[in-house]
Amino acid sequence: MSREEAPDPSRPPREDGSGEAPRAQEMTPSPPGSPQPMEPAKSLDPQPGGDQGAEGQPSVGSPEHPLHIRTKKLVLHMDINNTILVSDSATHQGPVAALNSYLSTVCWGKFNQEGEWQWLSEFPSLQPPSPDASSFSSNFDCHTSFTSSTQGSCFQTLFSSYLQLLEWPGQPDAVFSVQGENGRHYHRVLPAFFKLLAGLCQQGRRFAIIFRTFGKDLISLLQTTHNALHGQHPQFSSLKEVMLPVDLRPGKVRCSPNKVMVSRGKEMVSSWPDARVVYNYFSAIEGLAGFQDHFDWWAKNNFSSQGGKPLWVDPCDPEVQHICFDDNIRLQDKDSIIHPQVFLGQGGQEYCTVPTSELYNICLVQNDLLQAIANPDYFLMTVNQCEERYDQYLSKVQADRGS
Repeated sequence: MSREEAPDPSRPPREDGSGEAPRAQEMTPSPPGSPQPMEPAKSLDPQPGGDQGAEGQPSVGSPEHPLHIRTKKLVLHMDINNTILVSDSATHQGPVAALNSYLSTVCWGKFNQEGEWQWLSEFPSLQPPSPDASSFSSNFDCHTSFTSSTQGSCFQTLFSSYLQLLEWPGQPDAVFSVQGENGRHYHRVLPAFFKLLAGLCQQGRRFAIIFRTFGKDLISLLQTTHNALHGQHPQFSSLKEVMLPVDLRPGKVRCSPNKVMVSRGKEMVSSWPDARVVYNYFSAIEGLAGFQDHFDWWAKNNFSSQGGKPLWVDPCDPEVQHICFDDNIRLQDKDSIIHPQVFLGQGGQEYCTVPTSELYNICLVQNDLLQAIANPDYFLMTVNQCEERYDQYLSKVQADRGS
């Protein structure tokens, strides 16, 4: 089987404004500690272990991973399922089913002239390896048992390797581990997420984490994170020193043709008549918060970006950068889960919807779950890469507006 050479995913949008999408990007991760989580992997079999730094502390900041001093506040909008949790209570998927389900979305093939399914790549990738490729999940309904199916059995070894990386070490924990369908216990929340919290605090960054989900795991995840930040996680007890507030009140985002309503407790803001009110609301959040987005609106809009989770970006804001992680972000807007909207002037109300490709790997990160499992520094390193690309994006926006 042949596969196209993966491009450099760090390149900014083309200067001709076309926002040309990158080609297929290999995403099978290297072993933990790999310095480039978005580069093609050299091995199908990640090994547990690796240099994970001190307890609860990231290994970035070493000579191999120099830190850049940045002053912008980071507002990280993070999906939950298949982003930081490998499970889903809404669909009753445990780690085994959830990991199978995810793999089925990133393994690509097509039907040949005889009507038989054939694989076009032996590796998972975030993007299809060719224009005629489609994911296994878009053609078959048995994706929760993907690697046990006849067609998907060739990925069984890969699946087992990542499932092993997910295993919980030592005695099960009632809060931080979850029992899988096979009786083994696994991390409920990926260690890479806790290392993100510890690492950003270690760097002295101003930041907020906003969970954005269609699912039902929001309340329990807020409580779980709250417990971890009080030193209750057996592998990240040093998080008690982070002093990061967690708002346990679940909020809601509800969309209609004319406006977006955001509510939490007695708080309520609307994008009508000024969407900047919602932008400012999210920008001002401190610590950790969570909002349930409007799944029915996404479904009503044929699961396209137009009905997806709204996200506003302001290139003229010198104080804040918004970044969204979600496994359902797609380069093709007709299949993507985020509705990206960019303000057009400094302090003004005017904004426009932009194609996902314009902000892909800048403010919109299609979460690489396999990297998040295998590389404990995945989120930290990806945020750093997004900040570097954002600087390039801002320079391009300023040049375009000045011309």
